[in-house]
Amino acid sequence: MNPLASLSASARQAAGLAETEHRPWPLPPGPWRVGMTLADLLFVHWRVKTEELRRLVRPKLEVDTFDGSAWLGLLAFRVDALRLRGTLPLPGLSSFPEANVRTYVTAGGMPGIWFLSLDVGSRFAVEPARRLYHLPYFHARMSLQPRGDWIEVESVRAATADRPVVFSGRYRPRGPVFAAAPGSLEHFLAERYCLYAVDGRGRLGRAEIHHAAWPLQRAEVELGLNAMAPEGVRLPDEPPLAHFVAERGVLIWPLRRVEGL
Repeated sequence: MNPLASLSASARQAAGLAETEHRPWPLPPGPWRVGMTLADLLFVHWRVKTEELRRLVRPKLEVDTFDGSAWLGLLAFRVDALRLRGTLPLPGLSSFPEANVRTYVTAGGMPGIWFLSLDVGSRFAVEPARRLYHLPYFHARMSLQPRGDWIEVESVRAATADRPVVFSGRYRPRGPVFAAAPGSLEHFLAERYCLYAVDGRGRLGRAEIHHAAWPLQRAEVELGLNAMAPEGVRLPDEPPLAHFVAERGVLIWPLRRVEGL
């Protein structure tokens, strides 16, 4: 991303604060910490057994279900214009591909995201992200590139002790842009405004998130290699639910302790 495009993306990140009607609760107090723009975003989701995810989630967190099923999500996208509040994106360091695996949880009446892994194509991003948010970030050899009207993605985790952690495939949008309707499966999966993590002392924390409502499109996806699911979580044979987002700015607040959990 060139410097002018980075500046424009940074401005759009902050401009999203003007859109709050879709949020399930008000904006958090205090300043946000990290801004980023997510581009060429693929959401793929599978129904999985709740008990297979339960062992991977902090015991006092509720694993969220929809129509009786828990859900495992795999997201692939390009991070652009990554920056700390009050700074500009650093050329050459603020843009990189990412693929993360997540499920959905609730604590204290606030539904959010529980990350199982986050693979990024940037050594620069891994250690600061681990320190700021105590999330399971890993460096990966990763590419995410347009090929005609498709976007092709490949990811191989750089250091794996037990088994290869790889992902490859291609995807493209299909159909009009829409906002997920409250109460729908798409809303349950996409419209989440906090993440949960455990710090080095074993304390549960919550980091609030803000973005305008996702401009979703249905996606066509062709999966190649996929060894991203945690061990013990079995993906069904049926095709996953797939969505695409062209671009959206995201702001993240600091991780704050959740008392009592």
